[in-house]
Amino acid sequence: MKKILICEDEEILLTALKFRLQKQGYELSLADDGQKAKELIDSEKPDLVVTDIELPHVNGLELIHYLRKDLKRDTPIVLIAPMENDEAILSAMKDGGTDFVTKPFKPVELVLRIRRIFQDAE
Repeated sequence: MKKILICEDEEILLTALKFRLQKQGYELSLADDGQKAKELIDSEKPDLVVTDIELPHVNGLELIHYLRKDLKRDTPIVLIAPMENDEAILSAMKDGGTDFVTKPFKPVELVLRIRRIFQDAE
């Protein structure tokens, strides 16, 4: 069973993603800020990270840097970003993001992107 870390500070979106991804059979870890996400990355070693770019304490760009530069891991990272935040999306993808979705999005869109990433990795 693939482990996914979801880091999202909007409770409604976090709940919707949790419901949808658990239904798909993924094991989930949840964080509502970037610092908790870093701790879960260290302890849980997820197979994939889904993170909002805009987070309290440690933002999504810092999480990418942490995974890629500090830990030297190639764990896939899917970013959630506001549609109008083009610069942050470009920066995140340049720094090692695997894919992204822009808000607002349907949870099924994220599920399909995650499935594709896991299929490509096989």
